[in-house]
Amino acid sequence: SHSENLGSFLAMKGGSVNSASIMMPTPWVEEVAAFAQEYPQADLGLHLTMTCEWDYLKWRPVAPSNQVQSLVNEKGFFYDNCLEFGQKADPNEAAIELRAQVDLAYKMGIRPTHLDSHMGCLLFNSAELFESYLQIGRDYKIPTMVGRLFLQAASPAFKEKITAQDVIIEKIITAGPMDYEKGMAQYYSNVFNTLGSGINVLLIHTALNDSELQAMTIGQVNWGADWRQQDFNFFTSKACADLLKKNNIKMVTWREIQNAIYE
Repeated sequence: SHSENLGSFLAMKGGSVNSASIMMPTPWVEEVAAFAQEYPQADLGLHLTMTCEWDYLKWRPVAPSNQVQSLVNEKGFFYDNCLEFGQKADPNEAAIELRAQVDLAYKMGIRPTHLDSHMGCLLFNSAELFESYLQIGRDYKIPTMVGRLFLQAASPAFKEKITAQDVIIEKIITAGPMDYEKGMAQYYSNVFNTLGSGINVLLIHTALNDSELQAMTIGQVNWGADWRQQDFNFFTSKACADLLKKNNIKMVTWREIQNAIYE
């Protein structure tokens, strides 16, 4: 949405946010491509998208529909949840769509610095889908986000897909509904005050709580409009910058990780 884009752009330009992920099948992606052209130094990856969870904002695959029929419902939209996607998706067709999303990014002038998975759907469903996710990163020389805790809990079928080319993040951190109920500023302050060593990724959703975002997230409190405004407020605040400095947290970008691995 424009609100999500604007919140992210402002947080990257004037706040403590140093990386963002793009959903290529979504309607406001052209605005992000324009931002990437204006700010070529921006650290922009791809939030590989196989589902659309909102009630009224829907999107379809980037690949031709006749090549990815297992990825869509009877209306031609992505499924609204990871379970149905995992049950019905043909891994070969999923790989076609993943490649189409990466190719579209390059065609629009975006050079992705990393890949991650919307709602985690490519990580948790099957070893075949997980392998497709990893292989796209290897083929394009783009780091794919995989957390150490996920691998520790995963079955051997998943673990055996990992190679020396793949990046393992020490900890992937994100707020949940109980954290939101207690207040996002409190949650993030605690994260920064207790952060361990290693490369950690903090997943957030910075947006502005306006009529567009309220319509997009209608009926959804969790990850909804107020949630995203609270994320924006914290990560553009002096308090956030001060906590990073106090705890000697060093900000790195996916581009630095990509360059260290592939260049």
